[in-house]
Amino acid sequence: MKTIKSRCRWFRYLNWLFDADRRLFLSVAIGLSLISGCSKTDEAVTPGYEDGKSTIIYDLAGDTDASMSNGVDGKEKRPFYTFLYRLRDRRQIWIRDAADSARYFKTAEWDLAFTGPYNSEIYVNNAGDEFNPGFEGPATQTAVVKYDRPYASVTEAPSDEVFNQSKVGKIGWASGENSNGWFNYSLNTHLVVPIKNRVYVIRLASGKYAKLELINVYKGNPPSVTDLNWPAPYYTFRYFVQEDGSKNLTTN
Repeated sequence: MKTIKSRCRWFRYLNWLFDADRRLFLSVAIGLSLISGCSKTDEAVTPGYEDGKSTIIYDLAGDTDASMSNGVDGKEKRPFYTFLYRLRDRRQIWIRDAADSARYFKTAEWDLAFTGPYNSEIYVNNAGDEFNPGFEGPATQTAVVKYDRPYASVTEAPSDEVFNQSKVGKIGWASGENSNGWFNYSLNTHLVVPIKNRVYVIRLASGKYAKLELINVYKGNPPSVTDLNWPAPYYTFRYFVQEDGSKNLTTN
């Protein structure tokens, strides 16, 4: 009897060990599954833009205190303040009044101007365009050419003849198939949808060449937005300036 009881206790012990191992295995498997799931989600939400050469700007805040309508918590219904951006040192310059406009617009202190509703209408500093904030300033050599292909595949700036013939001015809402805009906008949903694989090659006032991709206006660079209250404007974009003066824009 003792032998039988001993054997029973032994089998119960082995069964307990098996159950414990099984529970441990399941716990580890579930943990790995969760980790794997998180990784995939993170990659989907925040794709990698770093290439070792380009400057990547995440969530640059525009005029987040302004609103297009009344009754928005923490915001004021008024025109959005313009901000200027300088590529070489990432400087952001705010234009809040006439004094700021007089001080900065007609200068070489900036490369891009984020204007209009939600700062979504973007200009490259250009002295020859009467609608440009830099009109009659010193930026006399600038021009922009649009490409509809992946950022990494834009490896060379076009000829100066192509730049000189380009009619790209304000970069904003893409109102049609031939538009130079960087986003689509629905009058039904009132949401901005950035156009994928749209790149702008720029001849800067300095004579150097650059490429620019505007990626998102919503905070956190979400892959899609359905909520009208999603925080905006928070700009994610990337650019590359070829400092050696050549037209080589290879970044991969």
